Amino acid sequence: MKRIALVTGANKGLGLETARQLAKEGTTVLMSSRNKERGTEAFQKLKEEGLDVEIVQLEVTNEAEVDALVKHIDSTYGKLDVLVNNAGIMHGGEPTGVNTAEIVKAEVLKETFDVNFFSLVSLTQKMLPLLKKSDSGRIINVSSILGSNTVQSDETSPWSGIKPFAYNASKTALNSFTVHLAAALKDTNIKVNSAHPGWVKTELGGKNAPLEAPEGAKTSVNLSYADFTGKFVHNGEEIAW
Repeated sequence: MKRIALVTGANKGLGLETARQLAKEGTTVLMSSRNKERGTEAFQKLKEEGLDVEIVQLEVTNEAEVDALVKHIDSTYGKLDVLVNNAGIMHGGEPTGVNTAEIVKAEVLKETFDVNFFSLVSLTQKMLPLLKKSDSGRIINVSSILGSNTVQSDETSPWSGIKPFAYNASKTALNSFTVHLAAALKDTNIKVNSAHPGWVKTELGGKNAPLEAPEGAKTSVNLSYADFTGKFVHNGEEIAW
């Protein structure tokens, strides 16, 4: 029976490329998008490539849409094998070139965490019954090396100077969820890992990033087959939390 995967934020960038690579490997991929027009456009691209994909409406902060999607997956497929929590934001109210810990506004923190953490935890919890029906369930939380406290506290690291606090802290919290959920599910068929895709040319990463989307998507795709759990990985190499 074919694997069934859900990729959130699959209408562009890393999400779109992750959906493409999973589908090329024979997985049926549900591409979630909060923007119907952009989602449909991305879906058509992959359909024209002959890939087995489905477009689904999902604003990750909308509980009703999450509940509707759970019901749809259950009634249509009866299980979920792979969940790629890719949807995320870098808030427009937070400049990336400075350490924002002294100046970031409460509403920026709240809105960033709402998308990057709270809604992700809720969605994952609601998908767990479907993942438990899989022979080899996999949860991939798309994080960032900027969320590593080890890296952020190392002044010799090239990443340590990049300190948009709301974004970084939301990814640190996401990594903590990975550790805790992996431990909670250690006696099940589900593996849970965090992925650092690298610095990728996307709307979030910007045009100066060294990696293209296909390279950035590889870590998440590879983790969908991982036989380990509770790790933070980039391109096969483990990253310190």
